Order: sequence, then C-alpha cells, then structure tokens
Amino acid sequence: MEQPVMKTAAYGAEPGLRFALLLDGHGGCRSLTMAEVCALKPEDGVVWLHFEHNHPATANWVITKGNFDPLVAEALLAEDSRPRVEPVDDGLLIILRGVCAAPPEEEKTSDDNDIDLVPVHAWVDERRLVTLRDSGHYLTALRDIRQALEKGKGPKQTGELLALFSDKLVRDLEPVLDEMDEEVDELDEMIFHGDAGEVRQRLKLLRRRSVQLRRYLAPQRDALNRIEHDDAPWLKERDKLRFREVIDKLMRFIEYLDAIRDRTSILHDDLSTVISERIARNSNRLAALAALLLPPSVVAGLFGMNVGGIPGVHETWAFLAIVALVAVSSAVTLYVLKRINWL
Repeated sequence: MEQPVMKTAAYGAEPGLRFALLLDGHGGCRSLTMAEVCALKPEDGVVWLHFEHNHPATANWVITKGNFDPLVAEALLAEDSRPRVEPVDDGLLIILRGVCAAPPEEEKTSDDNDIDLVPVHAWVDERRLVTLRDSGHYLTALRDIRQALEKGKGPKQTGELLALFSDKLVRDLEPVLDEMDEEVDELDEMIFHGDAGEVRQRLKLLRRRSVQLRRYLAPQRDALNRIEHDDAPWLKERDKLRFREVIDKLMRFIEYLDAIRDRTSILHDDLSTVISERIARNSNRLAALAALLLPPSVVAGLFGMNVGGIPGVHETWAFLAIVALVAVSSAVTLYVLKRINWL
C-alpha cells in the first residue's frame, strides 16, 4: 500500500509566525500560511500555531485576529513566566518552562553549561493549540513534535498534542540533572586534592543552578497536575494518564534536584572543614618554626646588646661556644616538639 506523502512544514516563513500546522487526525500534518489560518473553519480540524512571543506581528494577531478573550490575550503577551494554568471556558491558558538548547547549526560556546529555562505561553482548546516563545530561544520539544508530525507519527488531537508537548518539555530536564550530578561527583573527588578556590566557585554556581531549577519545577508540577484534573471535553482519559506519568517523572526530577542540592551543601561543609584543617596545619608549622628559632633569637639578643660585661668578648673560643649552645638548644627544642606531637 502506498504511504501518504507528508508535506514538510515551512518554518519562519512569515513575520512572527514560526509555523502553522493543520493536523490530519492520522498522525500527519499540513503546513499553512497565515491567510489559510484565518480562513480555517472549526470542521477543518486541529491547528497548531507557534509564534515568536516578542514579535510585534504576534501581538497584532493575538489581539485582533486570534479571537481570544481580552484577559487571555493579555496573559499570552505578558512577560510573566511563572508556570501556571488557568481554565477559561472550554480552553486552558498555560505557561510552562523548558530547557533552552542551542540550535543545531550553532556551535557550542563556553556559556552552554548555563541553564536557561524558556517560558512558553500557550492557549489550547478543542480545535487549536497556540504557543509563543521568545525568538532568541530554541526548544527541542517543538522540533521533535514537528518532525513526528511530518513523518505521520505525531498526535491526532489537541489533548494528545498538549500531553506530548508537556512530556517532551519535562524530558529535556533529565540530561541537565545528569550533568549536574556528574559535576557533584567530580567536585567530591576534587575537595581533598584540587584547588579549593575552584571547588568553592563551582559549588556556588551549582547550588545557584539547583535553586533556579527548583524555583520553577515545583510550580510546573502544580500546573501539570491542574491540567490532569481539568474536565475539558477534549482531554481524553488516555491524555490524562500520560499527564500522570509526566507529573510522576517531574516529581522524581524534583527529588533528584533536592538530593543534588543537599549534596552540594554537604560538600560545602566538607570543603570548609578541609580548609580549616589546612589553616590549622599551616599555623602549627609556623608555630613550630617560631619555637625552633626562639633559642637562637634569645642568645643573639643577649650577646648582641651594646653594654659592658658581656662574657667572652676577648676570648677566641667564645663564638664557637655560642654556636654550640644555639645548636644544642635548637636540638632540645626540636626533641620536645616531637615528643608532644607538634611536628
């Protein structure tokens, strides 16, 4: 049987619009222009529109042509990026965050290890999914779903599309957490043999990243949980089951992140202990050196006074006697320091 040919979706062909896909209900899609989007009828099927959040053309379409409630339009264009979900009539206003990745054509730079959580504003109802993200960011979740639709293996309706989108946003967190865990292991090995300043700096950055991630993952879990319990007619039981799996995965990631944060706190305490021990050891060495130099200093001070009556001034053997006295007193001091385990 001949396989249907899926038309490749045009990407970024119109100002503000990254792509517009009309789902065929069988896992495939067809690319649309903005004029075709405006001419769509409800019976034509499910459409997915993805815009650049910070483009003026996007704001114009959302306000004048999107047929959104004014409060929904304002929320879609707002800078607020804390994950949340608000039901409005039969649709959902959704704000989620995903891990920003470098586009495939760009080379990795030294700043690629920094975690950038990209806010995604979305509106979903029975016939459409509208997503918005800033133009300077790149999400692999969007790319993967588009590629699946182009191959005829994508979602068939809005509930399935939203569940898959949420799943892939959460999925991209796993390599980030694995990388952070590997860095914790590396720092654990460096504490006793590496540079303390470097370890302290990397621990500080790692703790800051874990706090940043935790700040958004907890409300994202609550937002997904609210989607799962919503009674929208286009959310099927299979979609809600997938949301439960996504929430469970996200909870495990949060626990994983808490464990990483606890380990960094323990490593910071260990590092402080190691530094204190090094300081105490160096102080002991300096004190031992001062004790060894004390007898020669006393002798040199006594015989170096510019007063009369110093013995041995006119004797040729006096200098050798003083050297011998200094050597003996230093040897006795060294013996005493070793006996009291100072050295």
